[in-house]
Order: sequence, then structure tokens, then C-alpha cells
Amino acid sequence: MTKLNTGEKAPDFSGIDQNGNNISLKDFQGKKLALFFYPKDNTPGCTKEVCNLRDNYSQLQNEGYEIIGVSADTEKSHKKFSDKFDLPFPLIADTEKKIINDYGIWGKKKFMGREYDGIHRKTFLIDENGMIEKIIEKVKTKDHAAQILA
Repeated sequence: MTKLNTGEKAPDFSGIDQNGNNISLKDFQGKKLALFFYPKDNTPGCTKEVCNLRDNYSQLQNEGYEIIGVSADTEKSHKKFSDKFDLPFPLIADTEKKIINDYGIWGKKKFMGREYDGIHRKTFLIDENGMIEKIIEKVKTKDHAAQILA
């Protein structure tokens, strides 16, 4: 698994969001970006996380942040999830797990005593020059916006 660190150049990425738009890291040149990875659409933790980001979206934007979510779900799944919770930011469908692997998000997980491979919930704060400014390793789903703004 790739291990990225603060101060490194963020891996370039390109993917399709829930509305069929192609989104790349280079689209955010000169802007701050919170790139958050989450396991699955419509699950309790992921729903709390995206709703917290949605509810604090204007504050995040006032602080200069653009927000992008990434999971391995399909565009169709992202579209339903986004519409259901009225999300104002794009969700990239990384079904091939290219971005997920480039950012080192895929790996061993444990849940209820069971071990399996999956997406680790993690957020990368990327500065205006495409450098990783901060990595939030332990995301608090109900208070994620505050972690980004801290």
C-alpha cells in the first residue's frame, strides 16, 4: 500500500463524478482541496460524514476549500446518494480503484472480528500548489468539517 506524507506532491487523479463530469486534480490549481475517501454510499458512517460536510459546506468554501469525495461505488450509486442527501460537492466513482490505490486507501480492515480488504476512511488536504498539507487519518464522521477547518 502506498504511504503518502504531508509535504509531498498529491498524486494526480482524474475520475467521473455522479453527474458524468470529469474531475481532475489540475482543475483545482490555485485552490485548497479536501479530498475525502469513504467506504460506501448509503452506510451509516458515510452518511453522517457527507451530511456533516454538506451542512458546513459554505463555511468550508469561505475558508477556501473545495470538497471532493471518492469511493469505489458506481456513478449511479453516487447519483442516488448525492440526490438523497442533496450533496453540493462531487463524488468520484473510482470503480477501478485507481485513485484509491494511488492514495494508499485500500487495505486490510477489521469489523466485528472479521478481517477483509476495503477502503480506509481518510482525508487529504491539498494546498493551492497540489502539495499534501495535512492527512486526517482518524476521521470523525459527525464532526469532519471541524477537523478540516482545524
